[in-house]
Amino acid sequence: MDSLRIHAQTIIDDTLKQVQPHAAVQRALEGRTFPGKCIVISIGKAAWTMAKAASDLLGNTIDHGVVLTKYDHSQGEIPGFVIAEGGHPLVDENSIAGTEKVLAAVENLTEKDTVVFLISGGGSALFEKPAGSLTLADMQNVTSQLLACGAEITEINTIRKHLSAVKGGRFAKLCAPASIIAIALSDILGDYPDAIASGPATADTSTCADAMAVVEKYHLDFPPAVLKQLQEETPKEITNCEMQITGSVSQLCAFAAKAAEKLGYTPLTLSNMLDCEAREAGRFLGSMAKTLEKGEGLVKGPCAILCGGETVVHLTGKGKGGRNQELALAAAPYLEGMENALVAAVGSDGTDGPTDAAGGMVDGSTMAALRKAGVSVDAVLAENDAYHALKAVDSLIITGPTGTNVNDLYFLLFRP
Repeated sequence: MDSLRIHAQTIIDDTLKQVQPHAAVQRALEGRTFPGKCIVISIGKAAWTMAKAASDLLGNTIDHGVVLTKYDHSQGEIPGFVIAEGGHPLVDENSIAGTEKVLAAVENLTEKDTVVFLISGGGSALFEKPAGSLTLADMQNVTSQLLACGAEITEINTIRKHLSAVKGGRFAKLCAPASIIAIALSDILGDYPDAIASGPATADTSTCADAMAVVEKYHLDFPPAVLKQLQEETPKEITNCEMQITGSVSQLCAFAAKAAEKLGYTPLTLSNMLDCEAREAGRFLGSMAKTLEKGEGLVKGPCAILCGGETVVHLTGKGKGGRNQELALAAAPYLEGMENALVAAVGSDGTDGPTDAAGGMVDGSTMAALRKAGVSVDAVLAENDAYHALKAVDSLIITGPTGTNVNDLYFLLFRP
């Protein structure tokens, strides 16, 4: 089983190296000319890495730059850039202060000027200015309810776009008449441009009716000011932005398949758009191990069953964890006693929920170790406390911030 863990970690490490955005950002900008000012704005968990790539290529061509990223995700100074950090997944006062720095950088631009807008996942929380009369407390209340109810990321972003002064195309309007070159790492299943970081520079395809449908679906208890703002429609036409998507979950899965193949496993990618409950995804991968053990699977011999996407967690407790940790823990009972199977789940950005872990991995020995530590899987899942359970049996995946963000990777390794 130790060799399975070594192989799993190798697959994770090799895959994360391959999805780094530096080269992709430079390819998207190479050969560009800027007749006026060049302002670089970079938001999201991969903001520092993407801004560094732009700086390395464009150098003194950049007149000014702002990086807005999650706490502890910047890696030092970048010449000509202001570095700001803020809260994620909950917006905080530093997120709003960082956004004000971005808005100051794009004031009074002309039609000759260009905003290079580098976007990565996490931008929805980090890049924020409440619309109308809304307050920071309103935004935190809304986000907390959305995260707790199990809403999908597209549903969360539909609400966010209608409550923000910078999302849903409104940032593009603030940059006008300057043109925008938007380069995005997609953490959205299907790579819909208006959903990545809630589409600050993209015409919004969602409507006020869509936003209210989310409120009704999950019985959300929003204050009157929020409900009123949800009636304000977002821009439906943006003419000053060109967007390129340079990284996505499909690439994440493809690189993982190649890494597994190098280690002697036959890869099979089942889905790169997985968006179910995290614990159900874990149980599914665990049940796949049982099927393979019976010799009845789709693949014969050593294999890697791969999925990518972004699962959801319905909060029922007050523990500590994230969707990838919960997925891994839910798979553990299915693998009990098996010496030839392992399930791993990892976030490509290196952070899973409000923890220092990227995810978790479990194998046939995990359940015995949990019992020895006095841990009940059912009780832990009910309390959403996967972090402490996996930490107790040395089954957390710790990568630190990776500099990219293209959804999550889940896989089962099996050797007959």
